Amino acid sequence: MTNAIGFIGLGVMGEPICRNLARKSGSPVIGFDRADAPLQRLAETGVTRAASLADLAKACDVIFMALPSGKHVEAVCDGPDGLLSHAGARHTIVDLGTSAVEPTRELAKRFAAKGADYADAPIARTRQAAEEGTLSVMVGADDPVFQKLQPLIATFATDITHCGGVGAGQVVKILNNMVLMQTVVALAEALETAKRAGLDGRLLFETLAKGSADSFALRNHGMKAMLPDTFPERAFSTQYARKDIIYALDLAKSVDIRLEGAELADKLLGEATDAGFGDLYWPVLARIIKASHSGG
Repeated sequence: MTNAIGFIGLGVMGEPICRNLARKSGSPVIGFDRADAPLQRLAETGVTRAASLADLAKACDVIFMALPSGKHVEAVCDGPDGLLSHAGARHTIVDLGTSAVEPTRELAKRFAAKGADYADAPIARTRQAAEEGTLSVMVGADDPVFQKLQPLIATFATDITHCGGVGAGQVVKILNNMVLMQTVVALAEALETAKRAGLDGRLLFETLAKGSADSFALRNHGMKAMLPDTFPERAFSTQYARKDIIYALDLAKSVDIRLEGAELADKLLGEATDAGFGDLYWPVLARIIKASHSGG
């Protein structure tokens, strides 16, 4: 593929993804972001900058978006001078973020009315995985669109799953995040219980990792964040995590099921935000579990 690839959103995950595209795709890459610093860094790998979304759409057939939420996606697509106003039959627009299912499908219909293709391809795993090009990506798209995008996605992902038509990738990603968040709640509860019972938290987690309670959440969120009580900013924040759990609850409501475990995760994430932890790495909800029992 020789046509230029567009990339909108050069934040914590977007910047390394864009860098891998520029290094491995064999195509020129044009970036767009309100912040100047990532564009300056990406210039070292040959990424040029677009002055506007109109210029990006004019230069690029495939445009990736790595944005914080569905609201940001809608603003980029439907805002003044947004992508919808410039879309045509040659365009394929790809949402790499986590967005609600029905708005994703509605947006795809609006692009289809302009002749353009739309795919949801939410990413999973860590910033380090984004830097190393080892993300997992869940794709919702028609088969011809998936076949076109797969080699591009392979520049930044080692696991690529075609989940079905538009919206299917978001369903899988939302449920992935729901399971992860409920697992972290369980880890936080176990950690606080163990400490109150006189056990060392590290011993607990290292022993759990040798048994059936082992998980990605334990080894990453538990050992790297909860044990040292370190929850940095510019990681996946509590506010963003709560956005995803609300997507899960909305999805469940749409198919007439109640998710009581997800409701608990939402409650704890809400309390963490209210406590001033909204911008911190979201496993900080462990502090809420600890504080809620401080009088015990």
